[in-house]
Amino acid sequence: MTQRNIFCRRSCLVALLVVMLASLSPAHVRAQSSAPGLDIFSGLDFNFRDINYSRQYDLLIHLTPGFKWNMGNHWQLAGQVYIPIVNTYGSTYKYVYLNILDVSKQLRLGPVYLKASAGLFSLQRYGVDLKAFLPITRWLALEGQAGWVGVLTMSPSWYISPLNRFAWNAGGDIYLSRWNAQLRAVAGRYVYQDFGCEVEAMRHFNHTSASLYGRWSNVTGFDGGFRFVAMLPPYRRKHRAVNFRPASNFRISYSIMYHQYTNRMYNTDPEENERDGWFSRDLLQWGSHTMQPDFIESSNTVTE
Repeated sequence: MTQRNIFCRRSCLVALLVVMLASLSPAHVRAQSSAPGLDIFSGLDFNFRDINYSRQYDLLIHLTPGFKWNMGNHWQLAGQVYIPIVNTYGSTYKYVYLNILDVSKQLRLGPVYLKASAGLFSLQRYGVDLKAFLPITRWLALEGQAGWVGVLTMSPSWYISPLNRFAWNAGGDIYLSRWNAQLRAVAGRYVYQDFGCEVEAMRHFNHTSASLYGRWSNVTGFDGGFRFVAMLPPYRRKHRAVNFRPASNFRISYSIMYHQYTNRMYNTDPEENERDGWFSRDLLQWGSHTMQPDFIESSNTVTE
């Protein structure tokens, strides 16, 4: 089941990280590219749990307005606000809060694809984060993520900790193009400082992906469940300087056991999901990015 932390957070000025190398920006607007422009969007964050004996399910549904400012050359400034519209989780979850506000840079360094981010992340974390992806063959790749983060909450009162937690995971992916199927296995130390691992088998369809997963934590033991990601229409878009659209996807996750504080990693992008991965399609062509793109963009301007 999806469980998102409800506390608000704010960006503390972090030295804007990133060791930069030049990476080529696309000459033309292509499928799901990161061409310069401002996207303003909104979707829904749907949470449910079955731990209350007086009713079958508790529901928590947020409206999630956000923005992405693609500044060119794979630089991005992104933000997102959570607004509760249905809440049977309790009074702690009634607050409007800032979920993400960060700057990120994607680049390629030799065979390795990197994404560096700094600012406010989900799960009430702020700090710096580095993601890496190394394609070895057309069907095998290695991945990793590491972040130096602190806690920042705004509701019901302010609290900020030093940058005192190191979270990381590493693993590998196998992509079977004949069936558009992906196998993923990672292990690491998660945000709440538990150690664990996760194995996931995912199948990609036209505009949707579904998976089964199993995981283990040294705190709570074994768990499992399923995930579902649906990419939302319209699938053909005009690319303008300012674009208004729905969120790119709707994602739901269900787990057999209710463990809110184990096997959790923050997101650095408001629309991050298992189908798309961490990198822009126009930068990295591997896995589901080799399929027919979900979104086709056309520009109003002609480039030479």
